Amino acid sequence: MVKLHVNGETRELPDLDPATPLLWVLRDHLGMTGTRFGCGKGLCGACTIHVDGTPTRACITPASVADGKKVTTIEGLEGRVADALRNAWSAGNVPQCGFCQGGQLMSAEHQLRSAPSASKEKRDGAMDGNICRCGTYTRIRKAMDQASADLGGE
Repeated sequence: MVKLHVNGETRELPDLDPATPLLWVLRDHLGMTGTRFGCGKGLCGACTIHVDGTPTRACITPASVADGKKVTTIEGLEGRVADALRNAWSAGNVPQCGFCQGGQLMSAEHQLRSAPSASKEKRDGAMDGNICRCGTYTRIRKAMDQASADLGGE
């Protein structure tokens, strides 16, 4: 049996194969469709979630890795940093198609929560591996800069 703590709720999955990727557990078993399938190889970032606060590619992470751990998806992302990012994302009209934005926000939230005053270069580095097919990188950077400023960073 796999036991996950997803977005503050304990979920027991007694019949789940522990090798099932977290992406499919979240989407198919728990109905949380905000985490997206992109490449299936952990390269694009669309499936980024947090496991015990660390960005994790759900498409390549077996459910057994998260057994008993805290899993946060885009649906459960909350707090001061998440609010600052959402406000900046909205004000900056960041999403175009929106497909990658859940993963982008999950990576951005971790970076700003970990180091709100980090340099722009560090913030850019934290977003490496999050691909946006629409090319909204400039808007993402501006929104991260705004959220950082709103949080008291640079």
